[in-house]
Amino acid sequence: MFSSLKPSSMRALLALVLSCSAGVALAQAKDFPGIGRAATPKEIAAWDIDVRPDFKGLPKGAGSVALGQEVWESKCAHCHGIFGESGEVFSPLVGGTTADDIKTGRVARLTDASFPGRTTLMKVPTVSTLFDYINRAMPWNAPKSLSVDEVYGVTAFLLNLGGILPDNYVMSDKNIAEVQQRMPNRNGMTLDHTMWPGKGLTTAKAADTRNTACMKNCDTGAKISSFLPDYARNAHGNLAEQSRSVGAQHGIDTTKPVGDPTKRDAAPAKPAEPAKPSAAALLNKYSCTACHAADAKLVGPSFKEIAKKYADRADAVAYLTAKIRAGGVGVWGPIPMPAQALGEADAALLAQWFKNGASR
Repeated sequence: MFSSLKPSSMRALLALVLSCSAGVALAQAKDFPGIGRAATPKEIAAWDIDVRPDFKGLPKGAGSVALGQEVWESKCAHCHGIFGESGEVFSPLVGGTTADDIKTGRVARLTDASFPGRTTLMKVPTVSTLFDYINRAMPWNAPKSLSVDEVYGVTAFLLNLGGILPDNYVMSDKNIAEVQQRMPNRNGMTLDHTMWPGKGLTTAKAADTRNTACMKNCDTGAKISSFLPDYARNAHGNLAEQSRSVGAQHGIDTTKPVGDPTKRDAAPAKPAEPAKPSAAALLNKYSCTACHAADAKLVGPSFKEIAKKYADRADAVAYLTAKIRAGGVGVWGPIPMPAQALGEADAALLAQWFKNGASR
């Protein structure tokens, strides 16, 4: 459309466009001068993938139960079980629902105190919740790696395992509203908790808007409502080594003698140099025990198994330091271990602990 413009006219037009763009960027950035920039539409679209219960945001696509089974067996079953019954760590997804629940939209066993537990399909009221979570967070070691059709398929297969959809069903953006009408607990959600105030969401007033500001006669004196008993002071190791290194809450150094009982949990005027963390503290800090146990296989191998495997390896410390940080799959089976966000010093301490036999 600009082919007939003279070069001088083209330069003038380009200058005008650039000046307008700069003006828009300046207008967007003036609220926080010198901090960041406005997100581009493409960047916003990449994050704006949530799917609401009214299916706003639902991408177009389709996936069969058969496709979902293929994806499930290759990427989901090692954590959630072949039939969604789960393993030793993750909560079961399937079970506890009946054909009558599909008719009524209310899972009867949720109020049955004798039933041993609650599965995902017993609790979730909306199919959009399943689709949205699978689309954003699964598989846990590679979130957002499934195609749209694979997400439809996995959702359909999961509902098929619960007897909600037939074997030959193909779920899509065209019929997902029909699937919603078969969710066993679709009538089990309440909005009376007022956590989501707004037109069409609840008739009650929001609970957090009923308070009245006071700010008068405020008590300025500190009161100790709890403290660490002397007999339990160091019963489970130094609490200071077992706390997060950031935030307001820091564990008291229980290796130090007790001072004034009224100030025993107060921060010292000059904090002591942090002690070198123990292996046990690091295992808790980085949630290693979520997938590993001391003497038995959990999701991954036990700590003792790892120590035994690398006990005679000359470069065990260097190898395990790198392995802990980088993660991997195949050495201990098909379940992957993602990369771990810990520093090299902490990883090396754990690696040395394994080399020494992983003793408590």
